Amino acid sequence: MSRQKLKKFAENQARTNVIQPGKELFNQIKGGWNELYFKNTAPLILELGCGRGEYTVGMACLNPENNYVGVDIKGDRIWKGSKTAEHEGLSNVAFLRTQVQSLDNFFAPDEADEIWLTFPDPRPKKRDIKRRMTHPRFMDIYRRLLKSGGKLHLKTDNDQLFQYTLEIVLEMTGVRALTATDNLYQSRLMDPVLEIRTHYEVLFAKQGFSIKYLSFEFE
Repeated sequence: MSRQKLKKFAENQARTNVIQPGKELFNQIKGGWNELYFKNTAPLILELGCGRGEYTVGMACLNPENNYVGVDIKGDRIWKGSKTAEHEGLSNVAFLRTQVQSLDNFFAPDEADEIWLTFPDPRPKKRDIKRRMTHPRFMDIYRRLLKSGGKLHLKTDNDQLFQYTLEIVLEMTGVRALTATDNLYQSRLMDPVLEIRTHYEVLFAKQGFSIKYLSFEFE
């Protein structure tokens, strides 16, 4: 392992806004994010597969009245977001280092108000369908964690993932208020949160890919 990665991991271990193995809160936080970490009762919003945390931090800056948790298994990725949040003095941001399929170990049923999936790996090969973050097995996890009326958002540049997810949602029961567009920036859906652009989103746009977006609520 490189010295740079070791340094980042050491800084993650020292930062209070990173919840990861070896820290006391890692095994205590389920059902207690607002009480044990944020110390308030504000809405709790998750970004899954947050990478460098650009979207998590961007939302937290725009909406300081909400609490945000970026989730990713890669410690060297969330290092960037945690550093930025610390530098900006954001007390409404945390980062959790774990895999998405383990979310039930860290969030209680009905604990989250919204979930964001921003440019997840499309997993285009058929053998990887079950690993897509909008596969029904993941949708079941999201349904458990979200409150009634809780909203799920997807932003992607990938046509296949967008169409796959749309088909999955249309086949699901207990959903409402579906919104979808295959060209977000040419639609009427824009708002400050949707206008946040990650490093990779900017690259995708420069390459001519349109940005797709959908959202819906679990009843």
